[in-house]
This record gives sequence, C-alpha cells and structure tokens, in this order.
Amino acid sequence: MSLALQMRDWRLTTAEILYHMPDHPGLLQTYIWQYLDCAPEFPQLRKFLDFWSRNLDGKLHSVRVGIAEGITPGRWRNAKLLTLH
Repeated sequence: MSLALQMRDWRLTTAEILYHMPDHPGLLQTYIWQYLDCAPEFPQLRKFLDFWSRNLDGKLHSVRVGIAEGITPGRWRNAKLLTLH
C-alpha cells in the first residue's frame, strides 16, 4: 500500500505539533506526528489536526511540517579496491 501511495507522489511527512498543556496553559508540549501524506494539501495531517481540535484538550499553538524525498534511484559509486599479496 505505501509503495502505491509513494508512486502517486505521497511522501513521508513529519509534523512537529506544539500545544498548550491542558492543566498549565502557559506551558507548551511537543508532539511528533509522522505519516504518508500528499503535499501541499496534506489530507492526512488535516484529518489528524481536526481530530485533535475536536477531541483533545490541549489547544494547538503551532505546527511545523517537513517532507522526505520520494522514491529515488539508487546511488552508484566506484569502490576502491585493495589488493593484498
């Protein structure tokens, strides 16, 4: 399934979510979310953030998103050979 998604330009997406702690709103907590998602709409991330807003007490502060490269060809390089007599 994930290979099929990657072939359709879905990439491993990581989101760093900062939110206010429910019991101490002046303090921020970090949550890391990672999933295959499609930029720039990010349907999976938006679905997760909607769930968060509806069901969790910690108010969102900010979200920082990073995307990994997709499927790339393998790299080729010459190997240095060492001959022992």
